[in-house]
Amino acid sequence: NTVRAYLKQQKGYGRSEGSPTEKGTYLDGEGALALLGEKLGAEGVKKIILFGRSLGAAVAAEMATRFPSQGLILESPFVSIAEMTRLYFPLLPIGPLLLTRYDVQATVQKVTVPVLVLHGDYDSVVPFEQGKTVFAAAPEPKKFFTIAGADHNDTYVVGGEAYYEQLKEFI
Repeated sequence: NTVRAYLKQQKGYGRSEGSPTEKGTYLDGEGALALLGEKLGAEGVKKIILFGRSLGAAVAAEMATRFPSQGLILESPFVSIAEMTRLYFPLLPIGPLLLTRYDVQATVQKVTVPVLVLHGDYDSVVPFEQGKTVFAAAPEPKKFFTIAGADHNDTYVVGGEAYYEQLKEFI
């Protein structure tokens, strides 16, 4: 209940007021882990595995560089906001103007825990190749799992038992 109450305070989450920012999402990640620390204690928090999906993958990767954990799971991660901008707006030179970076590729290089990357090979939002690029940047030990036939929002449904088996093996 405490974590749910905290999440409702996040800027831009649900009915909360305000707009999310990159710095704000990282602060929210830190706050969520601090709450877990209160519940589990410092040693308990060290036993967690961080999980982030899509934009959440950027936040989870950043938290993996700031807090001890047992591992990091990234589902449908993108390389960076700049790369996504180039993908969706290839003729507009707005990359240098971006204030939001979410550079997952650079961040994951600093991670010191095992990494699992899962990505649907028919992802229409974040191209499969971006997940492979993030995976290539991650240090060992690491594992990549292709969710055959999955789009961005149906990975666990399409992946079915094999999807859950990958999570179970990693954890």
